[in-house]
Order: sequence, then structure tokens, then C-alpha cells
Amino acid sequence: MRILAVVSGEFGRRFAHNVREYGPKTWTVQEWTAPSHFPIVIDEPRDFLPASLPPADLILAAGEHPGIAELLPDIAKMTGAKAMIAPVDRVEWMPKGLMNQLRGWMKEVGVESVFPKPFCSLTRNSYSLRGQRIEYHNTLISEFAHYFGNPSVKVSVDEKTGTIASVRVERDATCGCMRFVAQGMVGVRVDDAEYQAGMLHHHYPCLASMGIDPDYNDTLLHVSGNTFKEAFAAEIKPYKQVLYFQPDGFVEKPIADSPAQNPISPQP
Repeated sequence: MRILAVVSGEFGRRFAHNVREYGPKTWTVQEWTAPSHFPIVIDEPRDFLPASLPPADLILAAGEHPGIAELLPDIAKMTGAKAMIAPVDRVEWMPKGLMNQLRGWMKEVGVESVFPKPFCSLTRNSYSLRGQRIEYHNTLISEFAHYFGNPSVKVSVDEKTGTIASVRVERDATCGCMRFVAQGMVGVRVDDAEYQAGMLHHHYPCLASMGIDPDYNDTLLHVSGNTFKEAFAAEIKPYKQVLYFQPDGFVEKPIADSPAQNPISPQP
């Protein structure tokens, strides 16, 4: 698969680097750096594009300015791309109205697009948007999401010590955060694993916004962090200790399960 990452800053470059470094060796990942400043009104998008761009199957739209969205239909035509992933990690870079316009523009040029919010909600058949799961059917995007998107791990536990012995990353976040988190989880007590996964996520320079998002009534940073906690929660569930609260003075009574224990008085 040929991927063109459209970037304008360090966050997008991190996406491209991680996909190039840890994705399948049969993939080619190239970058084009878009302008960082645009006029209020873009009369002719082609004026901001180079004379040529490399052929691509999939566009990874990781620009950090809303003006870049107006360039993407022409980029698709120049590269021959048939699919696009445009993550919404910061709404100021991809407002709702612009996202809806971009979806229509890309459809007009024969490109299927997805807008995972945040990026690490992307799976092989759906993504989160406005607090709901949106299904899609595209082999190129599904192939990408097999390796990058909603994080997934396999965990082995040392049952004698109750600690995590090893972590294998099955699907990384596109920014590389799960690989970072996994390295810090070895030796962590099982009962502390979810909390620690969330803390390590917050220590990584996550792209997701720290402002309250109205679709989630939460920050996208916290929404993203929860996906990492959930990835470990599913793996360690069989090993966690379940504690029950017993009120003071509570006396457990035996359950009657035979006539001898629960005699029935004869009816008059």
C-alpha cells in the first residue's frame, strides 16, 4: 500500500514516522509538508500545491490547519488515492462543518474518507465520531487499521507475584503511544494496571485536545486515555482480585435448600 501523509507540523510527522518504522515493509510512506498559513479565503487550492505529488492509495491527512482540508480533493486527484483517513484530534483543525464539507468533496472525486475522533478509536470496520460508532467498508482503510488505530495488546501475568510479566503490542496507536505505554507496564501489579496505563498515556505527548469536547462532554485526551485503559482491562480481568464490601454487623444466613432446613408447617 502506498501512503501519502499530508503534514504541517511535528504531530503529523510523528504519525508518518511511526507508520513507516513499524508498519508492513511492503508499505511505502511518503510525506508532503503543506503550508502552515493560509488566507481567510482560498480562491484556488492548486496555488498552494506542488507541481506533482507521488502516487498514493491512501491519504493520511495529518495537517494542523483547517485550510489544508481544501487542498485534499486536489491532492487525491494528483495522487490517484481512493481512500483517506482524516483524524479529528483537535476540532480547531477540523471543525464539524468543514469535516462534513470535506467528506462531500472527497466523495465527488471518488475517495472514501473516515474521520475518527480521536484517531485511536479507529478499528478495521468502525470509528468513533460525535460519541457514536460509525461503520465503514473500505479495504485500504481496514488494512491500515489492522496495524494502527484502536490499541490492542496481549499481556502475560506472573501469577506468583501478581504482576505483568510481558506485553506484546498487537495494534499500536498511530502516534506510537501504545508502544511507549507497553514498555512501562512490565512489573506493574495487576490491580494497578489500568491506572498505570492511563498515567503513562498522559505522560506521552498525545495529540488529542485537552479542551472539553461537546460530543463527549470530556476532553479528547481523556477519551483517548480510556481506550488504553480498556485495552489492558480486557487482558488482566481474569487475574484481578475482586473485593466485596461487607457492612458492619452483617451476618450471612444459610440458604435453605431442603425440607429439613426449611420445614413447611402443615395446613390446618
